[in-house]
Amino acid sequence: MQKKLFIIEDDALLNDGLNALLKKHGYLTVQAYSVQGASEMLNETIDLAIVDIGLPDGTGLDFSRKIKSLNVPFLFFTARDDEEQMVKAFDIGADDYLVKPFSLTVLLKHIEAVLRRTEKSKNAVFSYKGLTIDFSKKQVKCDNKMVHLTAKEYKILELLVKNQNKIITKTIILEKVWDQYGLFVEENTFHVTLNRLRKKIEPDSRKPIYIKNVFGLGYIFGDETC
Repeated sequence: MQKKLFIIEDDALLNDGLNALLKKHGYLTVQAYSVQGASEMLNETIDLAIVDIGLPDGTGLDFSRKIKSLNVPFLFFTARDDEEQMVKAFDIGADDYLVKPFSLTVLLKHIEAVLRRTEKSKNAVFSYKGLTIDFSKKQVKCDNKMVHLTAKEYKILELLVKNQNKIITKTIILEKVWDQYGLFVEENTFHVTLNRLRKKIEPDSRKPIYIKNVFGLGYIFGDETC
C-alpha cells in the first residue's frame, strides 16, 4: 500500500521539489505552506509529516503539538543548526530531524527508516502475565477481557511497559504524561490516577504484579531486574 506523506514547508520551490521527488519514488503526497494550511487538511490520513520548524504563521513544533493525539510520526527540518531546536523537537516526540541543506538521497533514507520504525510499532502487541496491550489500537485486555482506561491511565501504562524492568521516576511520568504542565499537577491527582489504573489491571491492587513501587525511586513494570 502506498504511503501518504504530508509536506509542510513555506518555501514553495522546495515544497514543490520535495513533492515531485516523493511522487517519483512512489509516495502519495499532500502539500501545505503554513500552519493554518496544514490545519485545514487534518481530515487526511497521513503516514508521515515532513515539517519545516520555521513557518510564516507559527512553528512546526506548534503544529505537531496540535495534532499529537493523531499519532502521526514527524520528520522535522530547519535551516538553523540549532541544538536547542533539536532538543525541543525530540522532547515533543519527533521521529527524526534534518538540518537544511540536506541531500535528497539522505532525506529518502530517513523517510524509509521512520516509516519502518512506525510500521513495526503499529503492529506491536505486548503480552505479560495475562495483560495484553495493542499499541496500534491503544487497547488493553486482562485475561482477554477489555479494560477501559482514560487517556492518562493508558499513557502511564504505556510509558512503564515500554520501559519494562526499568525504574521510572514520578517526575518522568509527570513530564511524559502531563507534558510540560506536569510540574503543576497536584500530588493527589497523580496518585489517584495511578491507583485507579492499578485497580483496573491488577488482580489484587494491594499486591501488584504489574506496576510496582520502588521505594524512594519510582515505579517499575514487571520484575525489578535493573
